[in-house]
Amino acid sequence: MDNRAEVREFLTSRRAKISPERAGLPTGSRRRVPGLRRSEVAALADMSVEYYAKLERGNLAGVSPSVLEAVARALRLDDAERAYLLHLAQAADGTDALTRPRRRATRQWAPRSSLQWTLDAITAGPAFVRNGRLDLLAANPLARAFYADLFAGPQPPNLARYNFLDPASRRFYPDWDYFADISVAILRTEAGRDPYDKDLHDLVGELSTRSEEFRTRWGAHNVRHHGTGTKRFHHPAVGEVTLAYEGLDMAAEPGLTLTIYTAEPGSPSEESLRLLASWAATPEPTEDSRTPGE
Repeated sequence: MDNRAEVREFLTSRRAKISPERAGLPTGSRRRVPGLRRSEVAALADMSVEYYAKLERGNLAGVSPSVLEAVARALRLDDAERAYLLHLAQAADGTDALTRPRRRATRQWAPRSSLQWTLDAITAGPAFVRNGRLDLLAANPLARAFYADLFAGPQPPNLARYNFLDPASRRFYPDWDYFADISVAILRTEAGRDPYDKDLHDLVGELSTRSEEFRTRWGAHNVRHHGTGTKRFHHPAVGEVTLAYEGLDMAAEPGLTLTIYTAEPGSPSEESLRLLASWAATPEPTEDSRTPGE
């Protein structure tokens, strides 16, 4: 992932999304580009066209925070997009290069005993820890039952790989496109936060090679902060459930997120989760426990 190309494509894609009307500019009748012209962004950011064109070519090295903020305002960037632009600028400055060698391999991570105890203490809903690559690193029993297809696969469980490469995800996610958009936006956000993660490079390369739907979304350069909301699932054992989720950044493990799913009290989804929890807690029968003739 070349940083200059990332900057160029991100700024170009954000400029294309802003209509003149939204920016408070006259529309005109002879526009040849989607969204705003470079000159219009430069005027909104109070800088010369030449300087903004330099930024859009990917030259963010040495750019001051005030200039980045002016560009963010002109392009109407949301909080996730602003953070992404800042991370791109830090990478261009080589800020991270002092502590992170290029394309470093990710260290193996295992949950502390106390963290696993905490997860196991959450019994009313699926709870798991993930990283920015959407690897599931630790989970409570209900999360393992909820994501049974992921944990049963030959590879370590990864939500993005499941979303785009496993046909079962089309049944599990009734709103498949929504989940696909979220997965790619989280990966794109992580690429800005940690541009030297070799495992992330490898995952993006694999998904880009094997999934056209991933390639299209990756090229859109959309990012997001994924903190709270509601999602629908169709679980093969208990049917359709609608769950609220909360994503909590882990202070003791920067870059990791604790996600907890819950159902509305008294709803059919809550009853389905209880049924799934009961099923997950039932031990498999052993040879000795089976009655004669079974």
